[in-house]
Amino acid sequence: MADLICIKHYNNRTEAELAKSFLESSGIEAIVSADDCGGIYPNLLIGIGGSRLLVKEENAKKALEALI
Repeated sequence: MADLICIKHYNNRTEAELAKSFLESSGIEAIVSADDCGGIYPNLLIGIGGSRLLVKEENAKKALEALI
């Protein structure tokens, strides 16, 4: 996926993955990027919004509207 932008930050990977699944069920491709050492240290994300939900730039507005 080229030209990805972050549309939302989450405090944990689970919330980000749920949002990703919702977007994909709506026909919008999404990726979760998280700095938690591959899920080994999920506590690294607490309080820093470490999980990011990424979509193609042209789908950003549609994705944000879907998440509201």
